[in-house]
Amino acid sequence: MPKKIKLGILGGGGDSLIGVLHRIASHINDNYEIVGAVFNPDLSESIKFAKEIDIPTNRIYNDFETLVEEELKLPKEERIQVCSILTPNFLHFPMAKKLLENGFHVICEKPMTTTYDEAKILQNLLDTSNLVFAVTHTYTGYPMTRQMREMIKSGALGKIQKVDAQYYQGWINPIIHDKSKRGSTWRLDPEKSGISCCMGDIGVHAFNMIEFTTGLQIKSILADLNYLYEDNKMDIDGTVLVRFEGNAKGVIRSSQIATGEENGLTIAVYGDKGALKWEQENPNFLYAMSDDKPVQIYKPGHAYNSELSLDGTKLPPGHPEGIFDAMANIYLGVARAIRGEKYNSGEFPTMNDGVRGLNFIESTVKSHQQGNTWVNLNK
Repeated sequence: MPKKIKLGILGGGGDSLIGVLHRIASHINDNYEIVGAVFNPDLSESIKFAKEIDIPTNRIYNDFETLVEEELKLPKEERIQVCSILTPNFLHFPMAKKLLENGFHVICEKPMTTTYDEAKILQNLLDTSNLVFAVTHTYTGYPMTRQMREMIKSGALGKIQKVDAQYYQGWINPIIHDKSKRGSTWRLDPEKSGISCCMGDIGVHAFNMIEFTTGLQIKSILADLNYLYEDNKMDIDGTVLVRFEGNAKGVIRSSQIATGEENGLTIAVYGDKGALKWEQENPNFLYAMSDDKPVQIYKPGHAYNSELSLDGTKLPPGHPEGIFDAMANIYLGVARAIRGEKYNSGEFPTMNDGVRGLNFIESTVKSHQQGNTWVNLNK
């Protein structure tokens, strides 16, 4: 087996769900070893956490700038090769920029930056390098969303007519109605989160899932967002109409105040020959529908699935796989890219997906602020 890739972690300490998700995902396929980190702004907390998860503390750094400076002093074969950025949104751009400028590969949580202009700066930096940049739209790693992508690519649905993507959560509901809480949550602070909460956090996942599965680019959008309170500066709910090239249309429904909802991401794609539907909370089931046949259910691990789907399946049929496995599939694709191995373009979202996502986020806010008008997305 090839030598493990040396991984650095930025953020994700303590009880961070994202931190656990990325660390476990990096270990699942035995491709990475965590050799350095800044888990927390407080060095003592970072070191304490490193000890808790049994990582050597000699390369736990005081801050991000020190990590880059000290790692560059090491022989190339010893230094961090790729860094995972798991910090709040406002830190993504300066960290990603400095990493690219200094020759590090990057795995970045979404949204990639807080502005479209920042995203384009990163794109220009990447274009002049030989580096790998992945954006962790986790749901693209599920075997059945990959199967969905390959079936649509093969023409199984015919001409796409309608796409419906929904992402409903309820976690902000107990926060938004308390003035002090909504004023102290970083997700609702534009300085830390960017111009959008709901669309920037989960709506962009639905947007990405549409383009990932269909292979189509959304051409224009019309958004109606909900802020609920006048003193709340960030959207927490919204509906976005979308148009593609030709006559295909769709809708993105996204909410963080959908009372009782947990992590309800669903996508349905309707063509003139058939349709496919997938739900994140039941990820092992891909439903294929048509006008003249009973509903078919595709499940992971079976020989009838595509090569891309099977490559992302680790267990025999009937053994459920989940979000850790999905993220691990993204890390596996990144490892192949870093090593210069052959890989499928659907194995991990790239910076292009990150740039498209920021274009979508800013366009939804612009559409809403202009009185719910149609806004064109850049190609």
